[in-house]
Amino acid sequence: MTETGPAAKAVALVDLGLRACEAYDRPDAAVRLTAARTALADPVLHVVVAGEFKQGKSSLVNALVGATVCTVDDDVATAVPTYVRHGEEPLATVLCEPPSAEPAPPRREVIPMAEVRRYVLEGGNAEPPAGGARVTGVEVRIPRKILAGGLVLVDTPGVGGLASPHAAASLAAVSMADAVLFVTGAAQELTRSEVEFLQRARALCPVVAVVVTKTDFYPAWRRISELNERHLAEHCPVPLMPVSSALRTRAIKAGDTGLNAESGFTHLVKFLTDQIGGSAADRLAGDAAAEVVALCDQLDGHFEAERAALADPEAARRVVGELTEVKSRVEALKSAAAKWNQSLTDGITDLTSDVDHDLRARVRTVIAEADTAIEESDPADTWPEMEPWLQSRMADELLANYELLRRRASELSVRVGDHFHESATTLQTRSSIHDPAGLAEVADFQHKIDLKRMRMGKQAMVALKNAYGGALMFIILGSLVGVSLGPIGIGIGLVMGHRGLREEKKRHVQRRRAEARNAIRRYCDEVTFVAGKDSRDTLRRVQRQLRDHYSALAEELNRSNAQALAGATEAAKRSQLDREQRLKDVDAELARVRQLRQRAQAVAG
Repeated sequence: MTETGPAAKAVALVDLGLRACEAYDRPDAAVRLTAARTALADPVLHVVVAGEFKQGKSSLVNALVGATVCTVDDDVATAVPTYVRHGEEPLATVLCEPPSAEPAPPRREVIPMAEVRRYVLEGGNAEPPAGGARVTGVEVRIPRKILAGGLVLVDTPGVGGLASPHAAASLAAVSMADAVLFVTGAAQELTRSEVEFLQRARALCPVVAVVVTKTDFYPAWRRISELNERHLAEHCPVPLMPVSSALRTRAIKAGDTGLNAESGFTHLVKFLTDQIGGSAADRLAGDAAAEVVALCDQLDGHFEAERAALADPEAARRVVGELTEVKSRVEALKSAAAKWNQSLTDGITDLTSDVDHDLRARVRTVIAEADTAIEESDPADTWPEMEPWLQSRMADELLANYELLRRRASELSVRVGDHFHESATTLQTRSSIHDPAGLAEVADFQHKIDLKRMRMGKQAMVALKNAYGGALMFIILGSLVGVSLGPIGIGIGLVMGHRGLREEKKRHVQRRRAEARNAIRRYCDEVTFVAGKDSRDTLRRVQRQLRDHYSALAEELNRSNAQALAGATEAAKRSQLDREQRLKDVDAELARVRQLRQRAQAVAG
């Protein structure tokens, strides 16, 4: 960001607001302004780079930053995300998730830059973290200008189809990102699963773009780009940019601006700067300016009340009465019986019930689909495909359940804010939703199912047993009636043996199906138990955030009104000379406050 950009103007504005808080004794408002100042000083803009396996995502990130930070391999795919951000010196850190039921910040372990490959790639033979922790990502910091504004590039594992756990994990990362770059190769046009992934990503993230890579390798890349543009125009209207990471790398090494333009990266960098960096800077600047406007509104109300009492001593009693009435309304805002508080409590209760019901309904659907598949096949044949299918379906349903939670929680936040604003004019904040990436990574399928078929020896024993029993039964029966069956008895025995073997195989298949159904239900129960706990915890955090936020705002209004009431009461007791002198001071203070408001409104646009 430049010194004259929106972020720099917002920083200067917030500094003025903090000085006003100090001058007018408003430490409560200074807390929110300080938080806005911190966000402006260290903006973080997450750009998720997603796509199918082996489409050039890691090469794209390397070409963007002009350094080999993401591991590229022709045979082995990326296993965990790589976060590339700015740092004064190159530094690599492994992010580890401790084995705890409660959400906690990831543990960081510094590793040599040369060891990044072992942690990022599948089968990298990296040493496991201490304490049974799980590696969730690798963070790489490098000194690059493109990252200096807070840009964080996230190189994710391949999607592997819309119904895969990788796709669910990528969509979970997308929901927490500021922008998404979906990478597809120039070898073929967008597939149906890729378009569906883009549609869901666009619903979760405001900024999405498609990047067509490897244009230097495929001569028909222009034709592929045209086909992709048609698909996007019909199903998911997002920008499309063809690039060549190889040409970009050569251009950086040679300092060739013409080759860099030919690589297509100039358009991509401009998109990142304008659409992502610019929008984030505007959003942060707008939030900071809104905080200053809220402060000005409270200070303006304070001085206007005092000025009215000073200008017209006869009206002072009326002003004091009005402020006293406002005080009672503000006190009501702080109570548990306030409308916004009741809406929050009832809304969280209803939302918890709806999310839980939605999750259980989705799990029942998955179980029904699994039961149908099991009844139509033998688990001994289909179980190797059943396990990954079940994990993928559950991951997809969990993410859909999270989308419901996210949407309804945002709606609840707006509704609570509206009810609060019915009694007070102030700001509304966005509640932060828990990162669902852990939910998307569903647990491994641990089953105890005997899927072994009967061995040939056992089948022979079953057939002989039934054949011997059948033949012996008919021979004895024939001897009792005086008829010698001879070879016919043996034939009957063979038929009985074949029938007995078929019935035994059928019983084994039914047993395997029953065990498979029980294993699927145990797995789904475990996933439902974990996901239900996580969603309830998330909603409790949302409730606390909204409750604390609006309680703090009510306290700010109470303090502002108390100052106005004290000023009006004191103004009513002043002499004529004191009133005239104080009136000049109040007019000067009002002019300063309104000048600050005008500056904040200019920054907010």
